[in-house]
Amino acid sequence: MFFFRKKRITDFLKAIGTDIHSHLVPGVDDGSPDIHTSLSFIEQLQELGIRKIVTTPHIMTELYPNSIQTLSAPFGQLKDAPLPVHLAAEYYMDENFSGLMEAPLLTLNGELVLVEISFISEPFQLHSWLFDIQTKGYRPVLAHPERYSYFHDRPEAYRDIRNRGVDLQVNLLSLTGYYGRQIQQAAWWLIDQQLVDFIGTDLHHQRHLRGIKAIGEDKKLVRLLQEYPFRNNSI
Repeated sequence: MFFFRKKRITDFLKAIGTDIHSHLVPGVDDGSPDIHTSLSFIEQLQELGIRKIVTTPHIMTELYPNSIQTLSAPFGQLKDAPLPVHLAAEYYMDENFSGLMEAPLLTLNGELVLVEISFISEPFQLHSWLFDIQTKGYRPVLAHPERYSYFHDRPEAYRDIRNRGVDLQVNLLSLTGYYGRQIQQAAWWLIDQQLVDFIGTDLHHQRHLRGIKAIGEDKKLVRLLQEYPFRNNSI
């Protein structure tokens, strides 16, 4: 009996071009712990077809009280990266978020701001926070909406958020089932409904990278990455 390995496509992220969500600034959050790891991850993303990275360290007042001041020096260590790397942030929206907006926000492209919310319960101020971002002249991008399980039984909430002028960014690994079946189903539903604007690796660690590399053997997902009108290349 003969066994054949699945043919792996090596540069399947080429159509995306820009990864808009990752945690590659060394030593500032729960992502890459050091510059060696960061540069290794960036080189491997480049091999998969990525041509530009917008890295987005967490800014969470209680856990990761980052700012442009605390991030500038660690980000400067990425100056020798083999492809362009831009500094933005993933802002956690909670009761401290309004204070963060008093200073200029770190953006994906000058306008787009990546934000996340609680995984446990829907904040009742969600729409107010999103509106406040817009009144400051930014356009919010909600990170990994498929991972907020409280939306799963009322998917119309996703459409409502997007109709309010908010872009949606799905995690690449959500589509593989990495975070669980329900999250995978929510991610594919968002794709099927054409509600997804951006896709991102949300790369934190080696396990994420192994999962991402395995996508090269998934013909359905590779085809999606090639054909779906993700807007990553607009950044």
